[in-house]
Amino acid sequence: MKTYDVIIVGGGAAGFFAAINCAEQNPSLSIAIIERGKEGLQKVRISGGGRCNVTHAEFIPSELVLNYPRGEKELLGPFHQFMTGDTITWFEQRGVELKIEEDGRMFPVSNSSQTIIDCFLGEAEKYKIDILYNYSLKSIVHKEQEWILETSQGVLETQKVMLATGSNPKIWKLLEHLGHTITKPVPSLFTFDIKDERIKDIPGVVALDTSIKVVDSDLYSEGPLLITHVGMSAPAILKLSAFGAVELAERHYNFQIEVNFVKTTLVNCIEVLKLLKQGLAKKTVFKSAQFDMPKRLWQKLVLASHLNKDTRWADLKKAQLEDLAAQLTQAVFQVTGKSTFKDEFTTAGGINLKEVNFKTFESKLYENLYFAGEILNIDAVTGGFNFQNAWSGAYIASCAIAASGE
Repeated sequence: MKTYDVIIVGGGAAGFFAAINCAEQNPSLSIAIIERGKEGLQKVRISGGGRCNVTHAEFIPSELVLNYPRGEKELLGPFHQFMTGDTITWFEQRGVELKIEEDGRMFPVSNSSQTIIDCFLGEAEKYKIDILYNYSLKSIVHKEQEWILETSQGVLETQKVMLATGSNPKIWKLLEHLGHTITKPVPSLFTFDIKDERIKDIPGVVALDTSIKVVDSDLYSEGPLLITHVGMSAPAILKLSAFGAVELAERHYNFQIEVNFVKTTLVNCIEVLKLLKQGLAKKTVFKSAQFDMPKRLWQKLVLASHLNKDTRWADLKKAQLEDLAAQLTQAVFQVTGKSTFKDEFTTAGGINLKEVNFKTFESKLYENLYFAGEILNIDAVTGGFNFQNAWSGAYIASCAIAASGE
């Protein structure tokens, strides 16, 4: 039986981050990371299209927490302890410089997730942390002052254990046996499947400033909207999918959305169109895209308003003008399903947050059992926020583990 002072289950971002900080703060600890796969850090590798979206350039805790549909209240305290600026400093101290893009996402200057992976592996080697691959956790038992972990490669024993396994149903099942409550997981961060003539054959078109709401719901979001081969995506849609993860699952991903492509009211839009009718009288509506709308999308909405390609602005009837305004500000689309956003799969669900002490990320049910990352019922919108949750939780838990091991 192998024995360690600390065992971290999960060779992902949170696991490595916690192990490295633990070793740095208390070098006397023997630490092991156990990973069920043949290699770790796979979510780091694919994040941000292979560039690794490390965090987001939001430096005010009360603003940062607004990006977490689940965990907003619980993360406020932790973000005052370890925040975006701390993440930037942590990586810079280890030779990894980060950059901020226009939308606030932060990536390594190298534009490669391998930079982050190499950093973690190098630090783990520096602190002599054992990384045990192909170690799948089968059971976890608390016996007196020790934790006994049965794995596919044998039994391990430790005083302190941290679980950073992400959205892993098998691990959640083990925790249920220990008495923890698991909130049923449902998908988050997904795109909408929509079949509609108004968006057919125009994939890649982006409406930069939209507002979207789910019909018969309080769910609402704003931002860019991307038309895809199968429906709609981009931040406005992904935000809706994250904040509406539970409700949309209950609807079996069959619901309607109302899209305002021009971010103004129906009444205001009608008034603007009336002015355009006078100012562009001899021009055709079809070829005169307005409101900074992409030309191909404008033309689709014009045709959906019962106009033909030759209709001039001067010939617009009142009903046609009102119909066009409705298409621009109140276009209803039927969603018939969901698709995974790129290769990144995020779930809402996990350990009930009431059972965790967020000053240490320790279980309230057991001493020396810690958690970090998406194993908890915490998730965020896209843009580096899920990683920031992982860094903050892993750092705070590692501080508690290292201090109690002295």
